[in-house]
Amino acid sequence: MQAPSQDLVPFTPQPDLDRIKALVLDSVPSPHSRRAYDRSLNAFLTWCATQGLAAGFTKATVQRYARELESQGLAASTINVRLTAVRRLAAEAADNGLMPPELAAGISRVKGAKQQGTRTGNWLTVDQAELLINTPVTATLRGKRDRALLAVLIGCGLRRSEASDLAFEHVQQRDGRWAIVDLHGKGNRLRTVPMPSWTKVAIDKWADAAGLTSGRVFRPMNNRHALTGEVLLPQNIMEAVMRYGKRIGVPKLAPHDLRRTFAKLAHKGSAALEQIQLSLGHASIVTTERYLGVRQNLQDAPCDRLGIRFQSE
Repeated sequence: MQAPSQDLVPFTPQPDLDRIKALVLDSVPSPHSRRAYDRSLNAFLTWCATQGLAAGFTKATVQRYARELESQGLAASTINVRLTAVRRLAAEAADNGLMPPELAAGISRVKGAKQQGTRTGNWLTVDQAELLINTPVTATLRGKRDRALLAVLIGCGLRRSEASDLAFEHVQQRDGRWAIVDLHGKGNRLRTVPMPSWTKVAIDKWADAAGLTSGRVFRPMNNRHALTGEVLLPQNIMEAVMRYGKRIGVPKLAPHDLRRTFAKLAHKGSAALEQIQLSLGHASIVTTERYLGVRQNLQDAPCDRLGIRFQSE
């Protein structure tokens, strides 16, 4: 009897696939990345089941899946995210003795889709940033909240999840200026983010009107402008930014575009690149600090270089 080819390994039974998928998800620290991997792996496993593939989990199968994704007209970035998850699935299977290492190595070499340029999102000009911040109607409580929210996203370069988690206890004075202290960012890294005075003014006006002094800064509210909970969710922040983006003629504006705007305007204002990296809390910041011995300059911070004129009420 001829021994089975090492190039063809049948798909493991569903319980094992679920186990391998769980191992993959457990190895991903970021909640956002974990959700993306979960969606990608579910899509791949569903495709395998509907195709009735007998060849097994092989390089040829993954190459066929890549061609299927391209035929669907998906963006190159989407295809590459899905293939990355599939490669991770193979690597975990090999690490746990459920697939020969050479098969996993072959799958890891499946090429992704070619990127035609790099999509980097939107940046606002300084005039657009000022217009966006001043768009909410501050005669209403919701308008005060939204203006403060936009001022935080642009003035401090926070991620939407970080804005959602922002508490009044984070806002403290350091070196004679206001800053967001001990903010937990991506990968649970701690950082301090300098805050421009106009962002602090916007927060104070919202807090005074809402009667808030502690806990989360941004809260949900109903159509009668009554607070309805303790946390404004990241999805709510996304919806608010998109809504105001449409009003200034920038459709599909996302919170991360305001983070990019912070970085670009600060750099244009001659803020040091390493100081911008410190404010943003990028993963490479530890390396930057180690190589350059950089310490965050709270006296001359990136947010001081945005050039935004804040209209007081």
